[in-house]
Amino acid sequence: MGETRVHPLMRDRAAGLPVAAADLLERAASALEAQDLRAAEAALVGVLALAPACAEAMRMQGVVLHLRGDFPGAVGLLQQAHDLKPDDALIQMNLATSRYAGGEADAALAGLQRGCAMAPDFAPAWYNLGKMYMLQERPAGAVTALHRALDIEPGHVPARMLLAQAQASLGATLPASQNYREVLRLEPDQPSAWIGLADLDAARFSADDVVQLQRALRLPEADLHARVCFGFALTRALEEQGNFGEAFRALRKANGLMHRQLGWNAMKATAMAETMRQLFAQPLRSAIDATPGGDIIFVVGMPQAGSLLTGQILATHPQVAMSDGSNEMEQLIDAESARRQQPLREWMAAATPSDWQRLGQDYLARIEPVRQRRSRFVERTPRNWRLVGAIMAMLPGARVVNSRRGALETCFACYRQLFVGGHEFSYDLDHVASYWSDYDRLTRHWRRRFPAGFLDHDYEAWQSDPEPQVRRLLEFCALPFDPACVDFHRTQRVERAASSMAAGELMRRDSLRCAAYGDQLDRLRALLRAGVTIG
Repeated sequence: MGETRVHPLMRDRAAGLPVAAADLLERAASALEAQDLRAAEAALVGVLALAPACAEAMRMQGVVLHLRGDFPGAVGLLQQAHDLKPDDALIQMNLATSRYAGGEADAALAGLQRGCAMAPDFAPAWYNLGKMYMLQERPAGAVTALHRALDIEPGHVPARMLLAQAQASLGATLPASQNYREVLRLEPDQPSAWIGLADLDAARFSADDVVQLQRALRLPEADLHARVCFGFALTRALEEQGNFGEAFRALRKANGLMHRQLGWNAMKATAMAETMRQLFAQPLRSAIDATPGGDIIFVVGMPQAGSLLTGQILATHPQVAMSDGSNEMEQLIDAESARRQQPLREWMAAATPSDWQRLGQDYLARIEPVRQRRSRFVERTPRNWRLVGAIMAMLPGARVVNSRRGALETCFACYRQLFVGGHEFSYDLDHVASYWSDYDRLTRHWRRRFPAGFLDHDYEAWQSDPEPQVRRLLEFCALPFDPACVDFHRTQRVERAASSMAAGELMRRDSLRCAAYGDQLDRLRALLRAGVTIG
């Protein structure tokens, strides 16, 4: 085997230091690698006592502060190191990373771009730039940067993983699948690669994959996260072999692991939904001015029910700007609860028209920077179905589009999905059915309470005959018809339209999948028929 190549940027970081200081710096580097921050900090204090102008010690101290969560302190130290060595690409990259963590996204991106220009043959520089693009939801830029990293270092597994994720988000599922497979060639038991592959419709699983995943599940070193990922991936692999009985057993085990870890409280969730229904059961003393929000559209719904498709249809329209998942409304309500030091049910019951108007104005101010001067603004935050009453009290002119889909397909799609975060209800069939019941009951209430401002956008109806449903949606949003909204996947304005169409194809297949599982889903069917409430 050949010697591992060390990039010149990583060599001789202690050059010019006295022997004692160099020894301490090496000790600090070892401690930092072992995540022993206290030992690293102590060694670095010793280095700087012997060599006060050591930029490398300042850099490492900045990294320690970053790991402790002190981002302003990290930026300050890294800036000092940068001032001493302005041409050091490693310092430049660390400084950019801490700036991003401290909220300076634009400065961070510019810093990483400079770092790549300083060290164009340093794979980690391009990897960090790709990571920054992904954090800023710019996957096309990430793809370019990550290809550069892999041109330099084909075996850079984190870069290949991130490239696959970026490609998948853009709908490039075939190259994403190929990159996940290459990761698994290098690291056969990489759980994130298995679950990433399982989430791709273009991926194909063989009987050998089933054997490999079953073996991985038996590994004594596999932690909870790994076992969950292997279990969800095994479900997909068994489905492709037509073994739906074994697939359901694998899925139930994987969901059980997640359910025990998260401990979702279904009774509390039902109580909150009922509280919102009662609070807004009658016409409320809304904002004094009935016009605010006439240009705002909220897209809500269950997970896996088509809100992404609804949002992309609207985002294709030239008069629309969209915020996808920023959830400014929920943040505003949380901030008001914190300000009043009261649960939302208490302050909402006592809120005056002036209170609602102030909150509506606050919301409009929050979204102004991302509106892009367009005449309509869409916030797509599916879980805001609970908050429709508060939304309409703050912004009486707003419109709410509820992305709705068949109950069985929606609930099983939730149960079958390993979510990146949130949706804790989805890992138990009883809780999924209960959550659906809460959602269904409350959104029907909103439709009765706000007939002019609340629209159900039905996925099955759109799938059957898209154009009339798109016309209906645009008319509700007071937007002129645009044929591009029917063929939204063909436009270039929506960067992720391809991923939306992939989602649409997955949703079409969910109906067939539910049928294939047959009597395995009888309990879910019975719970949905009963309109289950846990308690």
